[in-house]
Amino acid sequence: MSGNRPIGTRWTARGPLALVYVFAGVAHLRSPEFFLPIVPGWVPQPELVVLVTGVCEIAGSAALLTCSFRKFAGIMLALYAVCVYPANIKHALADVAVGGAHLSWWYHGPRLALQPVLVWWALYAAAVIDWPFKWWGNKT
Repeated sequence: MSGNRPIGTRWTARGPLALVYVFAGVAHLRSPEFFLPIVPGWVPQPELVVLVTGVCEIAGSAALLTCSFRKFAGIMLALYAVCVYPANIKHALADVAVGGAHLSWWYHGPRLALQPVLVWWALYAAAVIDWPFKWWGNKT
């Protein structure tokens, strides 16, 4: 323990988050047609947007693991999670079939509810915020 805080808390948050985003990024680049049906109609050039989001996810993953760009990456990944929320809402409310499959609310409900957790996770992993763990350390 270091300063009453478990060692590696941020790394424990950072590593899995980077993996989640790198896998998602690769999926966006390899199979953009899978993501196109959930892109809201008001998004211009949806094919390009899906590819750019894949690149952003991979770049954000790499930057999250580097000291120089970590905070910037955390902020950008948090903003990214906010920006893709309309696609998740469309996917759920319009019951959009992706890859021929209609997903139930057993998928959509938790997915929508956990989106704010992704925002927090990126900010915490990048050391942009300390909550809720700051109470374990110094209270100065």
